[in-house]
Amino acid sequence: MTDRPVPTEAGILAFHKRCEDFYPADAVDADIIQQRAWYDALCAAFDAPPPAGMVKRDGLVAERIPVRRYRPAQVASETRLLYIHGGGFVVGSLESHDAICAEISEAAGAELVSVDYRLSPEHVWPAAFDDCWAVLVELLLESHPVVVIGDSAGGNLAAGLVLKARDEGLKGIAGQALIYPGLGGDLVSGSYVEMAEAPGLSTADVAYYREVYAAPGDAAHAFPSRAESLAGLPPAFISGAFFDPLRDDARAYAARLILAGVPVEYREEKQMIHAWLRARFMSEGARAGFAALCDAVRRMAHP
Repeated sequence: MTDRPVPTEAGILAFHKRCEDFYPADAVDADIIQQRAWYDALCAAFDAPPPAGMVKRDGLVAERIPVRRYRPAQVASETRLLYIHGGGFVVGSLESHDAICAEISEAAGAELVSVDYRLSPEHVWPAAFDDCWAVLVELLLESHPVVVIGDSAGGNLAAGLVLKARDEGLKGIAGQALIYPGLGGDLVSGSYVEMAEAPGLSTADVAYYREVYAAPGDAAHAFPSRAESLAGLPPAFISGAFFDPLRDDARAYAARLILAGVPVEYREEKQMIHAWLRARFMSEGARAGFAALCDAVRRMAHP
């Protein structure tokens, strides 16, 4: 492909330019500590104050997994939200998605728990998954329904958790919301080729993150799109970005869920690139996509 695929919306282009300013062109070749420092600086630049009356409380699950609990001023649902951040399994923290979590909690009128799972390469598969699973189990033991939410790598973890819960007969998951998730596509067809050089995330980046995460190919919960059956899963909201090599993972998973009889709401953000959640104050498309996500989560939390 000679022409690099790029959106035309001015807001998302400005967002991408601002993000690029935090990273050199060869950032993916830098050591992990440096990558995390760049990512943390980027996230801090897009931070936002919490909604009025929001209470945040940090704690530990199983005496080792850091979590942050968000309680909006007006709690209108007993359902709990579990948020799993993106970052290629390599970067991200309680801080990186703090404002996003607060705003989703506020919009849904429900308490939200964000999990600071172990990162690769220090902790490869299944460390991150096991951490998130432990938090999910604790939430379900509190006897409240749970909506599992994740973006990018977090979308992968969220989908995998929901699959494992079904496989083990664990009840109580009211819904799943997957935002530009990486679900185990083949890297050599469809959007992985068409959007191989898309702004914000390349197919080479996806391959790199998979290699660092080191999940074996037969680990079904690490590659949700490879699951033999998707029947019996909870309702799903899935949002893909058109200018994203992961786009077809979202498309194909939504289609398979529908064919398996699972209620699905699928959105494809036609002008968005990977990681557009952070652009919600700069881009009309991102603002609309984030509003749709919040609305879907709110409806899942208020059945």
